[in-house]
Amino acid sequence: MKSTRHRFTQIILSLTALVFAVQLQAKPLQVYILAGQSNMQGHAKMTTFEHIGMDPATKSMLAEMQNPDGSPMICERVWISSIGCAEAEQTGKLTTGFGATPEKIGPEFTFGLYMQKFTDAPILLIKTSWGGKSLNTDFRPPSAGSYVFNDAQLAAFQKQSKDLAAIQAEKDKETGVYYRLMIDHVKKVLGDLKRVVPDYDAAQGYELAGFAWFQGWNDMVDGGTYPNREKPGGYDAYSTVMAHFIRDVRKDLNAPMLPFVIGVLGVGGPTAEYGPDQLRYKSIHQNFRDAMAAPAKLPEFQGNVLAMLAEKYWDQELTAAKAKDEEIRQKAKRIATEGKLKPAEEKEVLDKMRTEGMTERERMVLEKGISNAEYHYLGSAKILGGVGKGLAEAMAELKHFKRAI
Repeated sequence: MKSTRHRFTQIILSLTALVFAVQLQAKPLQVYILAGQSNMQGHAKMTTFEHIGMDPATKSMLAEMQNPDGSPMICERVWISSIGCAEAEQTGKLTTGFGATPEKIGPEFTFGLYMQKFTDAPILLIKTSWGGKSLNTDFRPPSAGSYVFNDAQLAAFQKQSKDLAAIQAEKDKETGVYYRLMIDHVKKVLGDLKRVVPDYDAAQGYELAGFAWFQGWNDMVDGGTYPNREKPGGYDAYSTVMAHFIRDVRKDLNAPMLPFVIGVLGVGGPTAEYGPDQLRYKSIHQNFRDAMAAPAKLPEFQGNVLAMLAEKYWDQELTAAKAKDEEIRQKAKRIATEGKLKPAEEKEVLDKMRTEGMTERERMVLEKGISNAEYHYLGSAKILGGVGKGLAEAMAELKHFKRAI
């Protein structure tokens, strides 16, 4: 009888301990917002995954992205809601296919994979990204005020006999459209979390845990909005609007100290390493990067805003192989033109020149590492995977997380 009572007591104690352990482990859902333009959407095809494993420095990242059989990892503890990449909202457990198109990834994939290493809480990513959008107009936040045309723009309009009032009215109509779409979608998801996260525990609630911004190309190339972009301070207006953006996001989402990571544009890699064909862009690229990073240095943002340099994840081997291939292409084109070769003959010449002028490694890197244009980070999963990882590590630094591995 005593033995039976003892076993019963042990069972009760074990169950109590189990319930207590579960209660200890239960944590609020951590919600991270990812926003930006085409590079936040992501144009890295999954066919470039193999290239990640070709570099010992990134081989471990590939192991996080794939199962042992090569199939893409599915995060059991990370969900996503994404708009802007498809006609309708995309939801589900985080895996590949949430990039610009179903066969692509953006920074969201590795961001989620690595964020789950810093916390054992469930995670939700709300991704709002649209290609070809600027901060100066499309994402312009309310407190930045109306877009004001500069003197050079006004003079050009007058010279072309354009209706200034009509142009301003059209600009006002475009201004802030995607900022509002972003905020509205975040609020919609937060208003019904079970719709996206079926296992959401309302008793535990949620924490709006961070915001990652990855944008910039359309502002950087906008010589109209930034007429002095080649000069130091030429992009100061971007810095000003970015600071307004951070403040307004926090205000509109009722999160005064929301951790904020600015993914600083890094196409081409560090400007200090630019080759001869890139030098004409060096000052513009560096001026813009400095302007993107500047808000993180403001006193009000110390300890709650970080700038993450995407240039750190650029792949110089890809750049070198691409440049060599382009040189060979041009030589083959000249030979074909001078010899009046047919297309098939020109291809034969090109293939022969590639075989003789490039190493097997260089040819493999080109074939397996690139799937898009340079302004889309070459469509490289190695580069965009690194960017997502970098955004997650910067976010963890802001939140004082320690990696749980």
